[in-house]
Amino acid sequence: MKNLRKWLPALFLGALLVLLAACGSSNEGEETSSNDGQENTENSETEEKGTISIGMNNWAENVAVSNMWKLILEEKGYEVELNSVEKGFLYEALSAGDLDIGTEIWLPHTDKSFYEKYKEEIDWRENWYEGTNLGLVVPSYMEDINTIEDLKTTDALEEKQIVGIDAGSSIMGLTEEALEEYELDYSLAASSGPTMTAELKNSIEDEEPIVVTLWKPHWAFAEMDLKFLEDTKNVYGESENISYAARKGLAEDHPEVVKWWDKFMLNDQQLGSLMGMINEAETAEEGAQQWIDENQDLVDEWTAE
Repeated sequence: MKNLRKWLPALFLGALLVLLAACGSSNEGEETSSNDGQENTENSETEEKGTISIGMNNWAENVAVSNMWKLILEEKGYEVELNSVEKGFLYEALSAGDLDIGTEIWLPHTDKSFYEKYKEEIDWRENWYEGTNLGLVVPSYMEDINTIEDLKTTDALEEKQIVGIDAGSSIMGLTEEALEEYELDYSLAASSGPTMTAELKNSIEDEEPIVVTLWKPHWAFAEMDLKFLEDTKNVYGESENISYAARKGLAEDHPEVVKWWDKFMLNDQQLGSLMGMINEAETAEEGAQQWIDENQDLVDEWTAE
């Protein structure tokens, strides 16, 4: 009995410590559970937004607009995938549902063949730029060459070559037609948009003659003194508009995204400044973010509820 009395204080202290530990564990568990619940809710909201995949071909305005929309959609809670694709694969992927959006649709002339092939399988949406131009371009100092027909008689170009872009692009197909229609004994060198503009820039620095495939809108016209060669046979068609297209079902799966893109519109100054900032920035995203920051009111108009 004496021994029991001797150990009672110790036993009481031990029980008290166990009880306090249990309470602490319970509170911590409740806090963790609460935090997990909040985190799960946030994750759930992000997951509900889902992923938007954008097909991006390597044209200057397409790179600019695609990166801009990536940042806008991410700010709205979407995960965004930018997929570099050639024009032919873009339409194939949209029709198969492997891509959600294609930003660079030139109609009614340039992408007419793709439209006719996939017109029932793709959701063709709204214009976001109006008044394009494309064809063969030379530096303005090539004063004796003003039409495509002038290329037949000039001695200015020792190497009879036209510097092009991606082999599967519409402008390359039209240039092949132009070579036949104008009976030009020129080769058409496929490369990429950036490679073509780099060669153009290098030639202008040395004031050498060069012919390239080019289109407007493009930042090159703001930085270099260029001119389109007159297309007297109208191979490249009239001025067009740029629209976007979506996979079938995107309007039902993500109606707010389609609503935002349908309101999206840029004029020459807005698109030119976007391309210019991206061209001067270290990365496309950095330039796009700078442009968004300076044009937030416009972005808010597109994404208003």
